[in-house]
Amino acid sequence: MTGYDLAVIGLGYVGMPLAKEATAAGLRVVGYEVDPRKVDALNGGRSYIDDLTDADLEHMLAGGFRATLDESVLAQSRTIVICVPTPLDDDHRPDLSAVEGATATVAKNLTAGSLVVLESTTWPGTTDEVARPLLESSGLVAGRDFHLAFSPERIDPGNPKFGLRNTPKVVGGYTDACRDVAAAFYAQFIEQVVPVSGTREAEMAKLLENTYRHVNIALVNEMAIFCDELGINLWESIEAAATKPFGFQKFLPGPGVGGHCIPVDPSYLSYTVRKLGYPFRFVELAQEINERMPSYVVTRVQRLLNRHKKAVNGSRVALLGVTYKPDIADERETPALPVARGLLELGAELVFVDPHVKQWQVDGTPVPREENLAKAVAEADVTLLLQQHGAFDLAIVEDHGKLVLDTRGVLAEGERVERL
Repeated sequence: MTGYDLAVIGLGYVGMPLAKEATAAGLRVVGYEVDPRKVDALNGGRSYIDDLTDADLEHMLAGGFRATLDESVLAQSRTIVICVPTPLDDDHRPDLSAVEGATATVAKNLTAGSLVVLESTTWPGTTDEVARPLLESSGLVAGRDFHLAFSPERIDPGNPKFGLRNTPKVVGGYTDACRDVAAAFYAQFIEQVVPVSGTREAEMAKLLENTYRHVNIALVNEMAIFCDELGINLWESIEAAATKPFGFQKFLPGPGVGGHCIPVDPSYLSYTVRKLGYPFRFVELAQEINERMPSYVVTRVQRLLNRHKKAVNGSRVALLGVTYKPDIADERETPALPVARGLLELGAELVFVDPHVKQWQVDGTPVPREENLAKAVAEADVTLLLQQHGAFDLAIVEDHGKLVLDTRGVLAEGERVERL
């Protein structure tokens, strides 16, 4: 087959690292996107992904990578990997419209002998029950005329230690032959491939990973609430427990959960279980606790001000860090949004400081940005540390904040500084 070794559908935080590593390994890679702005940016050498620098992109372009709006490249590609978003709809149900759209586009361009891999996080059974029938509408049969597999993405934006190449890659195929072909494909540029017996097992592995984190974060979040009432320093207790070399993994409380994985993925698993006729109580309880945290943070701000005879109404609140993770620009599902919404409803005047975010708004209302951390902290009635970006000089916050609520447990507690 002439053309491309790999076509990546969806050039976001999952698709672009995949394209980068495949290109670096010498594969002929093309990226297919429906957003012309992304295509223009990538072909112009301008990256919009945290983990992909402009220099990285220049190397990719020099290695033959290009982005396109032309779906016909799929017919010229030996392997097609689908990396499109899988959000929740307004009713917190899985929204597979992007997966269905991408798969239908693949079906129109599917050729015999191709490998199609879905990487988008989804409920167990999606590859077989949703993707396969769409692909087979081409007249080609999965497992006979083309190979079909699922391999969950494990991208951790901003992680300096683990990237695509050195994070083990789980692969499940529609048939054993599908699995083996997919595993051989990924082995070209990923150090360890972990084959499992089918697509459902691979789909479940991803949901299990993130549900595990979701539940344990909810545990420490709930403990943070009652430890505050009991006068217990939970942060110290967590560090003490973490000295145990076995049987314990450290999770930390915070203002809520963010990103795609933790707030969204467990709902895909809960959706699957509910189809069986009963609730997944662990997940739904964890969801309830974690979704409560932003309003609890607002309550703590209110209490902190009250202790100093101030009202939230009219007070200036400096929000430090509005992304969902430290040292990245990703704002997906950031808990800063519901926290800010709650403070605005109480009449607070907000300002935000974030070196990674140039503009930020809450429900269409712009929040003023302050570049100078010391100025923002000094002028605020209360400073709310939501994200511990490495660029923040924490000593400035400790020394100059009139009142400070630290939701990340990184500041020294004192007369003016409280931890969540």
